[in-house]
Amino acid sequence: MVAVGTIIWLSSELMFFAALFAAYFTIRSVSPELWAENTELLNIPFASANTTILVLSSLTCQLGVFAAERGQVGRSGSLLNVKGWGLREWFILTYIMGAIFIGGQALEYAELIHEGVTIPASAYGTMFYLTTGFHGIHVTGGLIAFLFVLGRTYMAKKFTHEQAVSAIVVSYYWHFVDVVWIGLFATIYLIK
Repeated sequence: MVAVGTIIWLSSELMFFAALFAAYFTIRSVSPELWAENTELLNIPFASANTTILVLSSLTCQLGVFAAERGQVGRSGSLLNVKGWGLREWFILTYIMGAIFIGGQALEYAELIHEGVTIPASAYGTMFYLTTGFHGIHVTGGLIAFLFVLGRTYMAKKFTHEQAVSAIVVSYYWHFVDVVWIGLFATIYLIK
């Protein structure tokens, strides 16, 4: 039931991001010269590396889910034996990768603000920060969810089916956030 509720909630989030995409393309269509001027300032190689980190975090998240489904909460063997990792190790790695993505986004914001791309400066700045900022808030929400799942695994005496379901539900959210970013990245950074 929790999984179904999460999928329904993510559908409403999808509509929210669809509205942001619609606003982005609408404003872009009436100011193409503004977009051409401002997209020149984007650091596409840096954003591509940051995107790769976020997309790969979906893989590590899913590996954590597979471990949870096997009932393996912690690693078996040494930390260097990746094949023996459990839910905790994969989710900690996913958390680190998500935090690196947010740090990269903050660094990119600082560089763009230094270049004069701000919310009050133009419609481009408004749409750029609105779309990427709301996505960043969603990533941060996912990071908090990972902390809750990890905390439950450390506090519980026994790993239960409910904890596995929590990990699965958090993975739905994380995969959703990654897919939305792929769309945003293609729209903002790649489409000229």
